Amino acid sequence: MISFPRPFRKLIDDFAKLPSIGPRHAERLVFFLFKQKQEFLDNFSQNLKALKLSINYCPKCFNLSEEGLCIICRDSNRDPHIICVVEDPLDIIPLEKTGNMKGYYHVLGGNISDESKQKELKIEELINRIKKEKVSEVILATNPTAEGEATALYLARLIKSAGARATRLARGLPTGGDIEFADEQTLRGALEGRKEL
Repeated sequence: MISFPRPFRKLIDDFAKLPSIGPRHAERLVFFLFKQKQEFLDNFSQNLKALKLSINYCPKCFNLSEEGLCIICRDSNRDPHIICVVEDPLDIIPLEKTGNMKGYYHVLGGNISDESKQKELKIEELINRIKKEKVSEVILATNPTAEGEATALYLARLIKSAGARATRLARGLPTGGDIEFADEQTLRGALEGRKEL
């Protein structure tokens, strides 16, 4: 049986460990890299090394940061009484693009679905921030999955005990969507999140 050279196989195995990358996709990525000029590969390699060496978690909100506090935590123009809780740093970007989030963030580092990882979640740090920073509202922006919902319900009790109001992102129909094609859960969320006109 014909096989790829050993360095090829090792890289294919590495790429196949990435989310949403299967063995065939990994092969195509490695072959793409093989065809590139050495300068591109050198830059790619340096960027990969810098990923872990120059980027850390913000000590306050656990967003990604190049230096100490992240850019959002350093922004004094935000409302200090509002914290938006997300599961991962990648969740912050689409919320920021709306232009409507005026408060700060707190990254949990996942959800409560995996008991072995629950201790790693930044829940205690969130409760401490609520008390210390006199936060009045915590927006729970966990994913609209069973795990995200369970996490939001669990956090809501803790947040209320800490003296803040817990709110949840409304769910519903996307703009331009047809009701006939919406699933029951989406329609339920749309009805629950309705507001007066």
